[in-house]
Amino acid sequence: MPRTEFKQLLDAGVHFGHLKRKWNPAMAPYIFMEKNGIHIIDLQKTIVKIDEAAEAIKQISRSGRKVLFVATKKQAKTIVAEKVGAVNMPYVAERWPGGMLTNFPTIRKAVKKMSTIDKLIKDAAWDNLSKREKLQITRQRAKLEKILGSIVDLTRLPAALFIVDVLKEKIAVREAQRLSIPIFAMVDTNSNPEGIDFVIPANDDASQSIDLIINVMCEAIKDGLSDRKVEREKDEIDEKPFTIKKSGRKAVVKIIVEDDLEETDEKEDFSDDKIADLLTEDDLLDDDTSDDDIINLK
Repeated sequence: MPRTEFKQLLDAGVHFGHLKRKWNPAMAPYIFMEKNGIHIIDLQKTIVKIDEAAEAIKQISRSGRKVLFVATKKQAKTIVAEKVGAVNMPYVAERWPGGMLTNFPTIRKAVKKMSTIDKLIKDAAWDNLSKREKLQITRQRAKLEKILGSIVDLTRLPAALFIVDVLKEKIAVREAQRLSIPIFAMVDTNSNPEGIDFVIPANDDASQSIDLIINVMCEAIKDGLSDRKVEREKDEIDEKPFTIKKSGRKAVVKIIVEDDLEETDEKEDFSDDKIADLLTEDDLLDDDTSDDDIINLK
């Protein structure tokens, strides 16, 4: 069963594209017709693409990995902050910091700086600072919180990016392509779908359209997380010893298989969190990458 219905997309205005003179020819396969000088998106193809993207995002969340949502345009900021924040996924809604993916260790240092400031505020040394110094530090903390506060839990590179308006977020697209990170994106008729792994042809300017598609993706993430929780509970039950009744007495029966025991120990020692701690970003990224290098990518 499709996750969205044709009427829902129609009511949300997902089918409205841009003016004909502003179109990108690469979007021709997703355009249904032209009306009054405006391109109309084929919603039948949009439904198929939404289902494909939702299923892929569900599998990512089921595996315990993160999807980074990027939407800095004013129509999408509040929507992404509310809906994506509710499912505990990282997002960028203010400004894309150059080098966020290609120079990830530097971004992590800035995030750690926030926790350092928080510790300082709680420490007795905070009272010894002057008013001017306190003001400078709190302003710096607020600035970091505004830009990086939503990615505090992102301890390693995301498994995928979901982008609203690839034209506006072109730097994020280039960084993800450079690192071979899968890209999910809402692509309007004025944008280029080439290089996007999961294209969702849709109106990326209307808040209702953005709200509908983001909501579908968040529901897919919830489904993936709930499936992951069920699988974990099932594994825990299988590992526990069970009791049987024999001649009115309870005997605890433990079935121990060496191979199973080895697999269990391996899972405990190499959980996602532990791997994230052991894996150094230096193996994946170049610390010398600058914002200019990102902007000049081709």
